[in-house]
Amino acid sequence: MEPWLQGLTVVTTKKAAHDVKKTHAQCIMCGDSNPMSLRLVFNPGENGDVSASFQGNSLLQGYEGIMHGGVICALLDSAMANCLFHKNIAAVTAELRVRFLQPVPYGARMDLRAWIIEETSMLFKLKAELALDDTVMACADALFVPGVINIGEQ
Repeated sequence: MEPWLQGLTVVTTKKAAHDVKKTHAQCIMCGDSNPMSLRLVFNPGENGDVSASFQGNSLLQGYEGIMHGGVICALLDSAMANCLFHKNIAAVTAELRVRFLQPVPYGARMDLRAWIIEETSMLFKLKAELALDDTVMACADALFVPGVINIGEQ
């Protein structure tokens, strides 16, 4: 087993694969049942990618005038997860690497895009970009493992 997989408990059942978007109903980025969600909506592209537009606001600041880096990470992670959702794949982030290329103004209208680079039965490699006016401001690559976190029935 890969060292980064140790200690991660995932469940791969028919329930996990059935309507995977429901597993994210409370997501702070894309959930439709969370009143604080940013309610991102990802649309599938012709090449298996997904994209979404996003309007930032002052609540998402880190340094004055700049979007918080953690929010940028969450946006990129959400794009990659939704790329898998559009293929009816339930998976969780095992590793996420983000490159901050330029400061992102908190109030800007941005475009997110994600796509799968490689997939096996136990691992998905994805990439994502956050762009402002066709300029990539941040990018990420991630490894996802199939399944959902087992936190019990609620």
